[in-house]
Amino acid sequence: MEIKLEAVKKPEDINFIFGQSHFIKTVEDIHEMLVTSVPGIKFGLAFCEASGPCLVRWTGNDEDLVELATENAMRIGAGHSFILFLGEGFFPINLLNNLKNVPEVVNIFCATANPTEVVLLETEQGRAVLGVVDGFSPRGIETEEDIATRKRFLRMIGYKF
Repeated sequence: MEIKLEAVKKPEDINFIFGQSHFIKTVEDIHEMLVTSVPGIKFGLAFCEASGPCLVRWTGNDEDLVELATENAMRIGAGHSFILFLGEGFFPINLLNNLKNVPEVVNIFCATANPTEVVLLETEQGRAVLGVVDGFSPRGIETEEDIATRKRFLRMIGYKF
């Protein structure tokens, strides 16, 4: 038994969601949810099948994002995990609740654009996800000026009024 870290490799500004599911139908159901929930979304999805041929199953409508998803899924290699990369201008907040409602989805480990490491436990049988390191540790507590900056930013990008 060994604990390993596997960094998610991606362009800096690309958002992704990393989670766990339980059935081969995951790939098609997440695809359908995405295209019906977020008009014009660009994405790449890969799912690590945990039985039978144990393949990395994939789908998407952007070749580069599909390649990014399949390469990361293969390196992470934890059974029934999935990784979904979103195209530029698409964000997890706009689809996360719908994703959680896909019947096969068991858990979401992270939804982020931050540098991320997946903490894995590897046994003779396979790999399990213990958790993720999403971004960096806090450097301090926000000040009144930081609060004002946060509020301005959220309004500037249209998430608050």
